[in-house]
Amino acid sequence: MRPFLIAGEASGDKLGAALMAGLTARLGPLPYKGVGGPLMEAEGMVSLFPMEELSIMGIAEVLPKYFHLKRRIAETAQAVLDSGADLLITIDSPDFCLRVAKLVRAARPEFRTVHYVAPSVWAWRPGRAKKMAPLVDHVLALLPFEPVLMEAAGMSCDFVGHPVVAERRADADDVAALRAKYGLTAPWLLALPGSRRGEVSRLAPVIGETLSRLERPVQVVLPTVRGVEDLVRDLSRSWPVEPLILTDGSEKRAAFAGAAAAIAASGTVSLELAANAVPMVIAYDMSMISRMMLKTMLKIDTVTLVNLVSETRVIPEFLGADCRAEKIAPALNALLSDGAQRQAQLDAMRLTMERLGQGGLPPGERAADSVIGYYQRPRQIQPPPSTRVLSGA
Repeated sequence: MRPFLIAGEASGDKLGAALMAGLTARLGPLPYKGVGGPLMEAEGMVSLFPMEELSIMGIAEVLPKYFHLKRRIAETAQAVLDSGADLLITIDSPDFCLRVAKLVRAARPEFRTVHYVAPSVWAWRPGRAKKMAPLVDHVLALLPFEPVLMEAAGMSCDFVGHPVVAERRADADDVAALRAKYGLTAPWLLALPGSRRGEVSRLAPVIGETLSRLERPVQVVLPTVRGVEDLVRDLSRSWPVEPLILTDGSEKRAAFAGAAAAIAASGTVSLELAANAVPMVIAYDMSMISRMMLKTMLKIDTVTLVNLVSETRVIPEFLGADCRAEKIAPALNALLSDGAQRQAQLDAMRLTMERLGQGGLPPGERAADSVIGYYQRPRQIQPPPSTRVLSGA
């Protein structure tokens, strides 16, 4: 096997590194080529260019770099063809990765392709799976209900587990050290307004007002990332409770492990909370245009992965127009005082972790086994797609 791997952001770098470690453990050192970050480079890859060039979110950010990204797409596709690789593994970042795959498949229809992280067609834009099918042979899915959707579109697919089940969690000693360092005296409330500046700007004031409506005093811990730390500090100054703001990774793990409850932005953080058995309420707001678009495109009645994977609706959500303190505070008060509600959430979280692969092989190893199994199968060559760049991958 001579793989060429492409990851476009930090989460993909983590998935790619675990996959590479699994492949190396089973097959020995491989000639890894591609685009990746520091974790994939530590597993033996020399990146074609810095992965951070691809970590761009939003139309306003992408437009100024549009032509540069187009050049990178063409450059990467040519590098795949010139590399001697016989397997292309793209990891998330579909707007970049699938455009590369399209050019590679147009030039060499027999080229084997794997995509790691199924598109969330169960939530919105179901046509994405059909657009992928001419470009991708095999998909590695993070969620257990995704393989049937990918297979219906014409690709083989294996559920390999979600990386959250393999992430290191803090123990009692870590929590005790955090308490001692910062003088924390009780289980605390986690405030998690998001990791992007737009999210923080919208949600931090709502969290502050929600805190003012709580029926009992709480200590508040706010783990964040350096990219929004300044904004978090600025916006939280008006909160009725001064939060303890953490950016260190080990301290953030301890903060999750010792929390009594959380108010969190919608996203994969709900799975991190579930892994640490932290009951939660979810809140999220967006622009009016985004609200209208989401309302027309969304196919599901909940956006929280714990609710979806556990097939329950025990995690309360306050989205869009409902993201208001007068609605959120009663739910958070009830969660802090109602043992039955807490237990229902804990049961759903336990089931979620089991269904995401906790207790089995680590996801990186399962992904490696899936890739090897696919690679050993004969494949049927699909007709080459048009060389026109995808309009909506």
